[in-house]
Amino acid sequence: MNFHLIHTNRHLETIRKRVGKAIGEFDLIAQGDKIAVGISGGKDSMTLLYILSYLKTYAPVDFTLQAVMVDMGRNSDFKAVHDYCDFLQVPFHTEKTEIAKIVFEKRQEKNPCSLCANLRRGALNNAAKNLGCNKVALGHHLDDVIETLFLGMFYEGRIHTFSPKIHLSRVDLTVIRPLVLVNEKTIIKASQDLKIPKQKANCPIEGSTKRAEMKKTIEELSKRIPNVREKMLSALRNIDVDPMWDRD
Repeated sequence: MNFHLIHTNRHLETIRKRVGKAIGEFDLIAQGDKIAVGISGGKDSMTLLYILSYLKTYAPVDFTLQAVMVDMGRNSDFKAVHDYCDFLQVPFHTEKTEIAKIVFEKRQEKNPCSLCANLRRGALNNAAKNLGCNKVALGHHLDDVIETLFLGMFYEGRIHTFSPKIHLSRVDLTVIRPLVLVNEKTIIKASQDLKIPKQKANCPIEGSTKRAEMKKTIEELSKRIPNVREKMLSALRNIDVDPMWDRD
């Protein structure tokens, strides 16, 4: 398979600048970090891996990357993803699990996304620790941030979303999200330009989740409200807590 290495490209330059801004603003990467990049095989995590591998060549600090893919146990073929990691000269590790069996056969939950995400997160963190990593990088982007904010408000009755950086004291790992300032459309275009291979999600409920519903809601809002994603990001940066309904 032929892979593309692009150094100058409008979409990639936008991502590089916004990832660089996120790294600087939230202090995401430091000297000597060994970062496990969680790879699902989708456009987000694969683009993140490409960007971080590129940034590594000229960053003012030295850090190393380790690609980690959680095998859900659904007999998936990861060769294309493994080959791409080899192309980027990033070591690749597959963490074998039986998450699919647990979630869809044993538990058979009506809304399995939360359990599945928790199990995948645990497997990824466990692999990162065993590989000697001190940080885990996830491919969540700006749309994911807003979707999570809406899911919390509409289905849980609380205001919360992803943090660009959080330390998990129980496992002594720091989770970073370098793509939080990048919108999904830019990632889609960049991944197409790079001809990044994609791993089929192989999820039986893909496209029918509450998150997929929120994605459609935000897309509808964007048709009526110009730059709605950027305005939501600005709102997250400018939270006025004084007038909130605090019982105290």
